Amino acid sequence: MSNSPTVPVQFSQRWHWGSRQAISFLMQQGADNPEVLSLAAGLVDPATLPCDEVQQIVSDMCRNPAEARSALQYNSSQGSPRLRNALVQHLEHLEGRPANEIGLSADQIFLTTGSQQLLSLICEILFNPGDIAFVAAPTYFVFLGTLAGVGAKAIPIRSDEHGMVLEDLDREIEKLAADGQLHRVKLIYLVSDFENPSGISLSAERRQQVVQLAKKWSHEKRILILEDAAYRELRYSGTPLPSIWSFDTKHEHVVLAQTFSKSFSPGLRVGYGVVPRELIDPLSDRKGNEDFGSAHFNQQIIARAMESGIYTQHVDRVRHAYKIKRDVMLAAADRYFRDIPGVTWVHPDGGLYVWMTLPQHIPTSFDSPLFQYATREENVMFVPGELCYAGAAEKRPKNQMRLSYGVLEASMPDEAMLRLARSVRRCA
Repeated sequence: MSNSPTVPVQFSQRWHWGSRQAISFLMQQGADNPEVLSLAAGLVDPATLPCDEVQQIVSDMCRNPAEARSALQYNSSQGSPRLRNALVQHLEHLEGRPANEIGLSADQIFLTTGSQQLLSLICEILFNPGDIAFVAAPTYFVFLGTLAGVGAKAIPIRSDEHGMVLEDLDREIEKLAADGQLHRVKLIYLVSDFENPSGISLSAERRQQVVQLAKKWSHEKRILILEDAAYRELRYSGTPLPSIWSFDTKHEHVVLAQTFSKSFSPGLRVGYGVVPRELIDPLSDRKGNEDFGSAHFNQQIIARAMESGIYTQHVDRVRHAYKIKRDVMLAAADRYFRDIPGVTWVHPDGGLYVWMTLPQHIPTSFDSPLFQYATREENVMFVPGELCYAGAAEKRPKNQMRLSYGVLEASMPDEAMLRLARSVRRCA
């Protein structure tokens, strides 16, 4: 036998760019410490999962051999025509307008393995290393990892209670144009409803304005807007808002990404996008290299759920369950944190998250005394807010937390917030 040393594997630059993401650490922590009450996991409540409904749908499908064989076969990279047609009707309902009025057809819809795959595919087909995406500050930290994985530069734009501040965005693009870098700007990324992590929704006025801004700066190359509406159907209070996509009347600038992971089942891994027609072939080419198309059987389950009314009934139950937990968490925040000076939090109208800001002298990072004490002594975990900011690490706020009520049982957000408050008091 040879005694020569083992030759190392040489990994790609893209692997290095996208390696060691925080989501992997958080998921591993949850798996290794099942006794910890997780305010970190953005998972759905197991009690809301549609076990009986899926069992009935699959049973009905399999009683029809022709339908079952079709569902168990390959389909196109773009996805099931049956589900895409059902989604046209679904989006008519969400937008409050008929498809012919909003210019929507099934050939604009692209099905993916959860909406995260669509976010990844968009990055794959758009970005060369050094190209630029604008993101809110804060924003969905997993997407920051997706951008890093293709070598893109994420530039953070300040947010307020109405979402991304578009005057700041306009100024940043103007600076890049003056420096001859406008051609590098490819994308504006926005979580439009109940943003992960802040819980804030982009105002209706800014939804229209951001489309106008993208058009304004699309000189030689088109700037796209990626509207991540993963939480759109999880509204518990307030008035529904039109999508950013609806203001793009020619459907040239906005990609609308939605998913069934939060509203029905993440295990089925079905997401979808409404995309400009020029993107269909590039997305299909890229997706064909990865999987030949997402799971056709799962798409048929979703299609049947939508056609039968099961989906609508289930979403109503999900909203009710999450509203209860949101209200429990907000009441607990008021009960346990109101007398701690300098602590504030957002009151979201929907989604799965409460965004909390602590006094500046209390950091929340993985290596902070607060995180260490909370996870080891109080058995409660959260997402450090600094993970949700792009840009230089030293410029990111260090004193914020994303708190999720998604995976906990209905009574547990109160106990989790009590433990967290004790941890904060100890570090105050």
